[in-house]
Amino acid sequence: MRRLLHSFTILSAISAGPAWGSHGYALWGELKYPPQFAQFDYVNAAAPKGGELRMVSNLRVSTYDKFNPFTIKGSAPAYLSGLMFDTLLAGAADETASAYGLLAQDVRVAPDGLSAEFTLRTQARFHNGDPVLAKDVKHSFDTLNGPHVSPGYRTALEDVAGVDVVNERTVRYRFKKPNRELPLTVGGLPVFSHRWGEEGGKAKPFNEVVMDIPIGSGPYRIGPTRFGKDITYVRDVNYWAKDLPVRKGQFNFDRITVKIYKDNTARLEALKAGEFDLMRFFSAGDWARRVTGRKFNTGELVKAEFQHRLPSGFQSYVLNTRRPLLQDLRVRQALGLALDFEWMNRQLFYNAYARVQGIFGNTDCQASGTPDAAEQALLAPYKAQLPQAVFGAMATPPRTDGDSSLRANLRQAQALLKEAGWEYRDGALRNAKGEPLRLEYLDSNEAGARVVTPWVRNLEKIGVELVFRPVDFALYQQRLQKFEFDITSLAYQGSHNPGAELADLFGSKAANQEDSGNHSGIQSPAVDALVARIVGAKTKAELLPACRALDRVITHSHILVPQWSAPTHRVAYNAWRLERPQAMPPYAQAEGWAMETWWAKPEMKRP
Repeated sequence: MRRLLHSFTILSAISAGPAWGSHGYALWGELKYPPQFAQFDYVNAAAPKGGELRMVSNLRVSTYDKFNPFTIKGSAPAYLSGLMFDTLLAGAADETASAYGLLAQDVRVAPDGLSAEFTLRTQARFHNGDPVLAKDVKHSFDTLNGPHVSPGYRTALEDVAGVDVVNERTVRYRFKKPNRELPLTVGGLPVFSHRWGEEGGKAKPFNEVVMDIPIGSGPYRIGPTRFGKDITYVRDVNYWAKDLPVRKGQFNFDRITVKIYKDNTARLEALKAGEFDLMRFFSAGDWARRVTGRKFNTGELVKAEFQHRLPSGFQSYVLNTRRPLLQDLRVRQALGLALDFEWMNRQLFYNAYARVQGIFGNTDCQASGTPDAAEQALLAPYKAQLPQAVFGAMATPPRTDGDSSLRANLRQAQALLKEAGWEYRDGALRNAKGEPLRLEYLDSNEAGARVVTPWVRNLEKIGVELVFRPVDFALYQQRLQKFEFDITSLAYQGSHNPGAELADLFGSKAANQEDSGNHSGIQSPAVDALVARIVGAKTKAELLPACRALDRVITHSHILVPQWSAPTHRVAYNAWRLERPQAMPPYAQAEGWAMETWWAKPEMKRP
């Protein structure tokens, strides 16, 4: 759900002058592509159509039980939403914070910033042949803002007052307050037909729309399916938008088949056996040692690393502050001091990673040094509620190289625990109630124990017991949704232009909403105020101090123990079956880049 929110949160600047129509929006400056542009620079407009791309699911679930990707219960197939549902606006992968008309031919923002109108293209069609009309856009918004959909949508759309059908092909979104983000946030929502889920001319409750084939307007439809094994998306040869500048040279495969495997080992062996064509790697060990074999030796399979300029994100161990043992900041800080990243990077990761730095790493929003005057002004009203360290130098993850050492870090951790009231007695580290400091690490993958074990050993040295608890993925999902865990590991996507998604990740309201993104449970008036300032910023000069102040508050709250990130996409692909553009656009995700812009090679005899 969080990935989905990031995919449709395309940001916009709000016009300060009269309302006007445009082919797209840039958040802080000029759009790269002019009104009459022919195509995106990173695509091959002459790429042939045809062939098949065989992918592997990027989800951890081993099957799917619904075709509705928006409802809370159940699991939908990988990539369904992006392939089947068009949006009013579409982003470009070679610039940030911009979007261009897809379903909408133009966008107009009111002078007061309290509404935005979208005019739909007359040629836009759903898969069933119906035109895409304003009533479908309104139906999609109302449904996604309703009770049966994951609450992340409602958080992102909280400041949207509603949507009006102006005429058959014009919709007007109304906003509760001016917000630079909202026009293109709503412009990036998936649009589906009001007929999806109808039975006998009557609409079913959306949570009962399960196996009904989605009625979207995207480039692909659902083809052959084998539950527990794979799903094939079939290119719509009559796709209404295939000649638009935002779609030219894209979605070239006749079929995209997504295969499902029960574990990482089976997935890797299937790649080596040629069962599918492309796989992105997240394990440094697999990439360094196990991506080998006959097909790699012959050149049929190729290993490639593609440099990107995406935010580093903030993949982290998440500490659930709803748990009594994790409510003291000093305890949380002590846990982080016991993580020896430098040793892990050498011994486990082949020096492939860099440590995550805050929640805005590799972006202009990243905080450094001490707060400047603008940041101080934003933080000052909450000084009594915030850790004093927030007002000093920006926290950096503890190191164990150079002049630093694990021994010194563990001594600091012991001092913090003692200060928090934890003393070693009766064979364990105990608080005043006599409770031992025993925590559980929740994971859905038994192989995760290999990475967690060094941290577990270091924590043992200071009297903290961390128990590794693997569970099946269905139970893991359920426990995350209900926040029934002490510590887990989550990979959060970053953003060059953060906005309303931060309320889902760190907002006080989201802390009490089941299935929200606020897994840490943080509830802070300072955080809420800073998120509001970020969302309401009208210029980059207003945005950056608020972002950097928020970065300081979250980092110094020690609700996240930062993990690691890679500056490249590591991909193995079949070079005998696939052809690709020469360069990857800087802000693309590897799988999306392949599905959208690669094409099939002509069939040839191979050795």
